This record gives sequence, structure tokens and C-alpha cells, in this order.
Amino acid sequence: MKTFALAFAPLAFVGSLASVASAQTQWDLPTNYSAAVFHTKNIVQFAADVEKATGGSLKIAVHPGGTMIKHADIKRAVGEGKVAAGEILISLAADEAPVYGVDSIPFLAIGYDGARKLYEAQKPYLGKQLAKEGLVLLFSVPWPPQGIYAKREFKSVEEFKGLKFRAYNAMTKRIAELAGAEPTQLEISDLPAAFASGRVDLMITSASSGVQSKAEQYLTHYMDTQAWVPRNMVFANKAAFDRLSAAEQKALSEAAKAAQERGWKLSIEEMTVKTKALKDAGIVVLDPNPQLKSSLEKIGATIAKEWAASAGADGEAMLAVYRK
Repeated sequence: MKTFALAFAPLAFVGSLASVASAQTQWDLPTNYSAAVFHTKNIVQFAADVEKATGGSLKIAVHPGGTMIKHADIKRAVGEGKVAAGEILISLAADEAPVYGVDSIPFLAIGYDGARKLYEAQKPYLGKQLAKEGLVLLFSVPWPPQGIYAKREFKSVEEFKGLKFRAYNAMTKRIAELAGAEPTQLEISDLPAAFASGRVDLMITSASSGVQSKAEQYLTHYMDTQAWVPRNMVFANKAAFDRLSAAEQKALSEAAKAAQERGWKLSIEEMTVKTKALKDAGIVVLDPNPQLKSSLEKIGATIAKEWAASAGADGEAMLAVYRK
């Protein structure tokens, strides 16, 4: 019996290792953004927090830069269970359901305070839509606000008439139309040549994008309208979430809450640093003239009304909560 017990011991040890291994779960989390972007850094910290809180029973492998799955395909891949979680720009899915587009309505929620209030109004409806698709929201973090770049200061929307306005999605195209400008589709890489040749006269984007695209080489002014604050969301496959133990679910949710708060602070830091970088590079940074601000808000009200009509009762309810 002693000989049998000694012979069996290694097998028992291997069996215990297999049991530990089987208790470990690894999630893949693809994102479109590079490892250097603050969103990605925040998600990497989130993954580390989850692993620590679960004692390694749940590990999340972050795949940045669209290396695992392209941006446009991430949401579908999570829904189909090909990966357990992912991150996308929320408005990327606006064609699927109106709730995904509310944070990109221009001149509705101005700055971070407005963006936070809009998120709180949106969150129940966002969760409901994701649940319909077998998904669960983990957290949402904003990009820096959007401002207007040009070769001079604009004091009213009337001055936009007839100018070529860079449009990169449906919302920016609609802004151009309502302002009487000419929507012009351009990629960021084409901006220097396009501005130099007169193919485009103005654009709306963040301070971060202005620094990234070296706006000082082809533009002179940045009107810090904080027109809207687009957000990303990190979400999971509901079935994968439900397979976790109660302790793992709690750890995941608590790490997500911490990541959301940390991410908003990181976004504000990004805006502050990059706005200063624009100034240091020679860009004239201005607050919008009151007349310009007022006329832009009227354009925003029109677009919000159009959005609410497409969103139905939920859209009206969301805006009503936000506007209280």
C-alpha cells in the first residue's frame, strides 16, 4: 500500500495542477487604439487590477492597435463570443441603434461636466440595448472635447457659408450642412496637403488630434468650443460574464468602476497637456465668441431634435433626464 501511495502521489500532484489550471479563465480584449494611448493604458491597468483581485483566476489579455480584430468588427466578435470583451468608440455603432450616437450630438453636452451628465442619462438605455445583444457594459471613458481649427478666428456661423468643412462621419456632415458649409471627406493623413491646397478650410477635432496631425504646420487658430465629448466603451459578452464566479464578477465590476473614474481623470489630463502643446507650437487657442457659441448651440438643438425623432420614446426620455 505504501508503494502504491508513493506511486500515486505524482499523479495526484499533476491532477491538482490540472484542477488549478481549469479554475483559471483568460479573456481576450481587443482594442483599436495603440498601446501609447491613454485609453489603452487605462485598460491594461484594469486588467492588472482584475488579475490581482481574483488571485489570478481571471486574466484579461489586452490586444491593442487593432492587431487581433479590426475596430469595426470588435463589437460583433464580442457578441458572437469569439472574444470575451472589447473596446470601441461608442458612436461607431450609431447605425445599429440611436442610443449609441447620443454622445456625438454636437453642442448638446459641452465639456466634461455636460458629458458626465449626459452619460448618466444615457447609461440605463445603453445597458438595455447592450443586454438585447447579449452584451454587458463594463465602463466608459471620454476622449478630449472637440474644437474648431482654421486659418483665422470665426466669430459667427454665418462666416462658415461656402467654406469647405472636413466631415468624417454623419454628425460632422450634418454640422457642415446646417452651417451652410460644404462637407468634405478627408482622412487625418490628408489634412496638411488639403489645407495647403484649399481643399478644406476648417475642421472639428480634439486638441489631441491637432497635436498628432501637427496642425501648427498648416493652421493658425483653435476655437475651444468643447462641442462634444465622444466616449469609448469597454464591454463584455454576457454569457462569458455569467460563467464567472460571484467573486470574479464582483472583482471585475469593482475594477471597471475604478477604471472609469481613472479614465475620466486621464482624459482631462490629456486635454490639458495637448491644449498647452498646441499653444506652445504657435496655435492661437481661443474660447468661442458668444455669437459663435450661440449659433453653434442652435445647430446642436436641431441635430438633437432629429436624433430624438429617430430614437423614439427612449430618445426623448434620455434628453429629458439630461436637460433637467
